[in-house]
Amino acid sequence: MKQPAQQPEQQSIQQRNKSILYYVHDPMCSWCWAFVPVWETIKQNLPDHIEVQYLLGGLAPDSNEPMPNAMQVAISGYWKTIMQRVPGTTFNFEFWEKCEPRRSTYPSCRAVIAARKQDASKEEAMITAIQEGYYLRAMNPSNDSMLIELASDLGLNPELFEKDLNSPETQRALMEEIKMGQAIGAQGFPSLIVKNASGYRFIALDYNDANVTLAQLG
Repeated sequence: MKQPAQQPEQQSIQQRNKSILYYVHDPMCSWCWAFVPVWETIKQNLPDHIEVQYLLGGLAPDSNEPMPNAMQVAISGYWKTIMQRVPGTTFNFEFWEKCEPRRSTYPSCRAVIAARKQDASKEEAMITAIQEGYYLRAMNPSNDSMLIELASDLGLNPELFEKDLNSPETQRALMEEIKMGQAIGAQGFPSLIVKNASGYRFIALDYNDANVTLAQLG
């Protein structure tokens, strides 16, 4: 015999036990790129009561100004450091020769939101496409044309994507995510923060060992 009176209570217990793991990131963050293999292992081994939610951090606002040479040297130097500290991480240094770099990551952040809006199942695929385009294919994610091309490659409607990419609504959504990441305690990118009945808690990570994070989430 069914007991419908108990269902709300059961649902309430499930909701209380549910946790959210926020992944605060930027598609053009080189440390986020280095963290990909460990992050994939973390996601595959999360306890059932934890669900993942992505938050865009927004490293650098929109800019049409070419990146100064000193900054180009500094960032390419970061890439070399990362390759040493996180073995197996690959960068295509042809980017610095083939492209005109700009310190502008908001376009790629909006691209993730535009992809998610059109098809929520494409969010992670869009992040991956931007990262691989930037770091492996020497493409420039600061350019709308590249982002639209990637969206089309993922099977998204390119015209609708282009419309959403720079819409005021998408920009507002980005700013809300940036503010939320800051409010819940993000400390650079990537940052992991878990939300449960006790509130928000910053989770330490290791770029070479998923168990450092998983041990805090068991």
